[in-house]
Amino acid sequence: MGFARRILFGKGRGMIGKFYRGFLYLMAGVAGFMLIWLMFSVITSVLMRNAGLQPFAWLFTSSEYAILYMTMLGAPWLVREKGHVHIELVTAALPAPARRVVSRGVAALCVLVCVILAWKGVELFLGNIARNDLDVRAYYFPKWILTIAFPVSFGLMAIEFSRFVFGKDLMHSGEAGIHE
Repeated sequence: MGFARRILFGKGRGMIGKFYRGFLYLMAGVAGFMLIWLMFSVITSVLMRNAGLQPFAWLFTSSEYAILYMTMLGAPWLVREKGHVHIELVTAALPAPARRVVSRGVAALCVLVCVILAWKGVELFLGNIARNDLDVRAYYFPKWILTIAFPVSFGLMAIEFSRFVFGKDLMHSGEAGIHE
């Protein structure tokens, strides 16, 4: 337990912790790039339509893929940085001991949901590979290229939420309002 605890909850000074944190930040960086790509592709598509041209078929498809990847790849980093949206109205009214219990309980529920979704994502991914499913739009793409994001992202979110269940840090600050 000590080794796993250091990896998950420590400062990430070891090689595995640094690799894990780097992978999380790489995923967030790719998500940020996808946001820039979305802006570029929408502007390009609108300009082409206004000029009387037909936008490239792959432009729309790549935008749809980018929305999925941006959401899935950025989510684990957002959990780590407490950047996800949650309302602290209830936890702000609780005394500190009760807040700890509620916060860890909510985080445990988040872990459970993420583990279930990661498991279902693995089933979906493996089913796509077994059936050789294709995403048929402008081009034929193997569906597993889309569905691989589910088990990876939800699995990493389960790890990040577990840091709030077992670690020193709580998910909820106990302060209602906007914090930045």
